Amino acid sequence: MNSKPNFIFFGTPDVASETLEILKQNEFIPSLIVTSPDARAGRKMLLTPPAVKIWAEENKIPYIQPEKLNTEEFKNTFDLFIVVAYGKIIPENILNMPKLGSLNIHYSLLPKYRGASPVESVILNGDTETGVTIQKMEYKMDAGDIIAQEKINIKADEKAPELRKRLIKLGGELLVKILPEFIEGKIKPIPQNGSLASVCKKIKKEDGLIDLNDDAVKNYNKFRAYAHWPRTFFFQNDKRIIITDAELQNGKFVIKKILPEGKKEVAFEEFNLRHGVY
Repeated sequence: MNSKPNFIFFGTPDVASETLEILKQNEFIPSLIVTSPDARAGRKMLLTPPAVKIWAEENKIPYIQPEKLNTEEFKNTFDLFIVVAYGKIIPENILNMPKLGSLNIHYSLLPKYRGASPVESVILNGDTETGVTIQKMEYKMDAGDIIAQEKINIKADEKAPELRKRLIKLGGELLVKILPEFIEGKIKPIPQNGSLASVCKKIKKEDGLIDLNDDAVKNYNKFRAYAHWPRTFFFQNDKRIIITDAELQNGKFVIKKILPEGKKEVAFEEFNLRHGVY
């Protein structure tokens, strides 16, 4: 088989488009891209294309945006499917259609942190290392055989967006590194040990609510984990107060800046003097 496989790429948000760019830079170009339909977003709820669609158009690569996947769309013979944050369940019969099956990049050291929020969860739990896993997909959440893994250390003050950026790069580079050997059948997949598996949930907006009297390390980890969304917040006189900057100093959770609902960002010390929150 040619070292450059005939493959379909499934993905939707920035994490997937950034991976596509790494693949392109290494001359792995998908024959087709499958992404989610345009969706309404922002305060004005404007119909917005996913990042992967924008990338596909810029790079003149064919793409489809099916509401529901069906086998007719994949009736041609493909060597491989690559899936990164597609956002929809891919039916088992479609996953198994390519000659080499389907590969997925997951941003944890599987079997730890299967599920929707591995980057946030590893920070929430105070772990000091994480990594990426290339897995051969099966019809069970993140339970496929491991093709390759690579570890990295988590920096003490690293927030989820910064960690995710490093993991995206690591995952894309690991994928292009192992693809030639995988295509040639030189990699032996390793089954996951299901007894060591842990699962992380999909994050909800209300998860960002913080108790200022809670454990300092726990609060700081929550601030780091939810720095992009939903962010950490508390309520004062029924108004949401978003924490925009904080540190862990001498074992204390120190809030530096906040964004009161409907107002501009302000130093927490100034707000605290006026309102006596903390």
